[in-house]
Amino acid sequence: MASHIIPIALLLSLTLLLPTSSLGANVICEKLPQNLCSLSISSTGKRCLLERYRKSGESTTNYYCKTSEVEVERVSGWIETDECVKACGVDRMAIGISSDSLLDSQFTAKLCSPACYPSCPNVIDLYFNLAAGEGVFLPDLCETRRSSTHRSMVELVSSGSASPVSGDAAAPSPAP
Repeated sequence: MASHIIPIALLLSLTLLLPTSSLGANVICEKLPQNLCSLSISSTGKRCLLERYRKSGESTTNYYCKTSEVEVERVSGWIETDECVKACGVDRMAIGISSDSLLDSQFTAKLCSPACYPSCPNVIDLYFNLAAGEGVFLPDLCETRRSSTHRSMVELVSSGSASPVSGDAAAPSPAP
């Protein structure tokens, strides 16, 4: 009897650890709150878009979520996790997205980071397609970014501008 409890407990704990985005919930873009709209995929496999509007004569801007015509292969019923939003440096309240963000080195650093790239397939799929629309292969962009960062670090250390941090080499020299 006890041998059956362990697999059931393990299965239950793994289910609880899964992000809510991967549970295949019934996602209808028009029913999502504005703070979950962007980076979500409807149950029909279409991306959700955050839109804004102003009622005639009002000064406040209102937001609503709608289903786009953009279909996502292999994923449906997905609401991106807060962890991926933070790790990838994306904004749920962004109105429209642009490939211009791929020119921002701080953004691409987050997008290509180990916390985002292998862990957040929905965000990566979105920016992969944006990059492709500009004739750029996102994996190559990330690899170039990683190798140029590595090259910059090597150049910095070899120039003597950076000093080692470990061992006695980091300690100040005694006065003569």
